[in-house]
Amino acid sequence: MNDPLFFSGQFLLATPGMADPRFSRSVVAICSHDENGALGINIGETMEGIRFHDILRQFDIDLTGAPDCDVHLGGPMETQRGFILHSLDINMLDTLQVGDRWGLSSSVDMLKAIAQGRGPEQWIIALGYSGWGEGQLENELTQNGWTIAEGSPDWLYEKRSGDKWLMAWDALGIDPTKLSSGFGSA
Repeated sequence: MNDPLFFSGQFLLATPGMADPRFSRSVVAICSHDENGALGINIGETMEGIRFHDILRQFDIDLTGAPDCDVHLGGPMETQRGFILHSLDINMLDTLQVGDRWGLSSSVDMLKAIAQGRGPEQWIIALGYSGWGEGQLENELTQNGWTIAEGSPDWLYEKRSGDKWLMAWDALGIDPTKLSSGFGSA
């Protein structure tokens, strides 16, 4: 997919012109994008009151030795469904490999592997996803709602910044407070 309209493996950063408040400080890792639409996981926001151990308990997975971490709000679609973005050192049957950048898995087997210390070296978990129908993302890009960034897969696993949206803009050398929320044409 060398077509410039396909952004799999890249990131969408919400601009100050983002009209949808659910995405106002989003950093979305695009996992799939083609002529039918796009699917991404928002890594810019964590969920209040839900941790990884809570999810493991729901599946009766042994917590002994299992790491615990925040759970991201992957997007407004299917928020009861879990997704794991991870390094490519482990792939399972359901893993969608996003180029050479990261994998996307949603299986209970991946949860068990992580809990047992047999999972990928780097990973994050999210509930829900961000989705766009045919042409929807392209339209939002023309409306100044998003900017596209190559970014680094390390953005997925960053835990120190506290605000991945600011971290991502800073990595691009851009102060988002200086960006206009309006748009126009010449």
